[in-house]
Amino acid sequence: MDHSATDSETEDHGQPLLRQRSTGDIQKAPACCSSRYGLAFLSCYGFFVVYALRVNLSVAMVDMLKNHSSANASSSVCPHHSNPIPKHNYTASVYDWDSATQGWILGSFFYGYIFTQIPGGYLARKYGAKWLLGIGILCTVIFTLLTPLAADLGAGYLIAVRVLEGIGEGVSYPAMHAMWASWAPPLERSRLLTISYAGGQLGTVVALPLSGQICFYLDWTYVFYIFGAVGLVWFVLWTCFVSNSPSSHKRISEAERTYITSSLKNELSPTTDRIPWASIFKSMPLWAIVVAHFSFNWTFYTLLTLLPTYMNDILGFSIQQNGMLSAVPYLGCWCLTVMGGQLADLLRERFHFRTVVVRKAFTIVGMVGPAVFLVAAGYTNCDYFLAIAFLTISSSLGGISASGFNINHLDIAPSYAGVLLGITNSFATIPGMVGPVIARSLTKSNTIAEWRIVFYISAAINVFGAIFFTIFGKGTVQPWAVQ
Repeated sequence: MDHSATDSETEDHGQPLLRQRSTGDIQKAPACCSSRYGLAFLSCYGFFVVYALRVNLSVAMVDMLKNHSSANASSSVCPHHSNPIPKHNYTASVYDWDSATQGWILGSFFYGYIFTQIPGGYLARKYGAKWLLGIGILCTVIFTLLTPLAADLGAGYLIAVRVLEGIGEGVSYPAMHAMWASWAPPLERSRLLTISYAGGQLGTVVALPLSGQICFYLDWTYVFYIFGAVGLVWFVLWTCFVSNSPSSHKRISEAERTYITSSLKNELSPTTDRIPWASIFKSMPLWAIVVAHFSFNWTFYTLLTLLPTYMNDILGFSIQQNGMLSAVPYLGCWCLTVMGGQLADLLRERFHFRTVVVRKAFTIVGMVGPAVFLVAAGYTNCDYFLAIAFLTISSSLGGISASGFNINHLDIAPSYAGVLLGITNSFATIPGMVGPVIARSLTKSNTIAEWRIVFYISAAINVFGAIFFTIFGKGTVQPWAVQ
């Protein structure tokens, strides 16, 4: 048995586990119509917006290029196979961007996104997450609405706008983690957080096919106008119905307020002024999350930005079919994310599985499983059904990891969860910056063999991250987090 597992067992049989079990003795407030589940569903809508605004360019890009034509569509590696459809709507401008420029445009979002990760966690802890998250996403909405204008001005302007969108969205996950530190009872964390963050997969599921339909029947500019309007509606609801903590919420019941605060009283640091930076950066459980988060996002972001291109250039699907089929993998991911959260908390609450065991098991399944099926997808050649099936299984299994390393910050240091997520997400943003650029540089000829290399690289990184987290991950509050 490795030393990390032994340490985890010692920890989980010590005082932190006693604290965790004691929360079961507190009178649990009903979930139906509760404020904490209201926050979960409204934040789910928020992350729906976040990802819809992030991925819509991936589909629109196929239609924004000057070389996109019916003749070019049939030049894909696999035979073009679509039913006769009405003439495509070409009322919007198109651009002559080479493969490298496309890679930089698709990756530019993450150059801004990485900039506000750690500041977002710090500011959310110090001043509250409500307005930080709300204004951050509002800024992204505004720049999304300006995207068609920026594209007309030139690729450089579009890259700048995408960087600014990334700056706005960069605070979203650290701020939400900081808010959940005050709202999520320990034995409901997996449920509440997976409902909340599953909005990202749901946004992808809706945005990819809908963007394809919008491009076809209107033109690509409406992709940004329509999703921008959806984001404005979310901002109004968020400002009206959300509070930073149960103690400041105006409509929460006293029973629920007492349940949440009582279950968290032994896990939160008594002060918000001091952040133990030295202890944080020396914490091996934190670095285990960093490596897992980086590894998982390499595959996730590469597929998120380039799957529509793969569908078009390799498998030969039209713009109308492209968004539909690109969304199928994320539909499975959304389902398993939500179901995985329910199962994880069930194992911990009813069957008394140790938190560290649940987190590691869900991480292994959610990272090694996708790696296997991603590699398999590279060997399906032009078997369309099998390619979509393997990519769907790969992405779906990835949803399991949402109840693994992805929320482990709240297990090891709930008081500093926003700061920790800012740190891990900073590293995990790097794949979004370089992954699409590397992938496009490796697929200049758009052959199946080239894409197979992209899949192999992603799978190897995923497996390494799962192994590292299994060795060094922990499941209990660290001593430096409660001093």
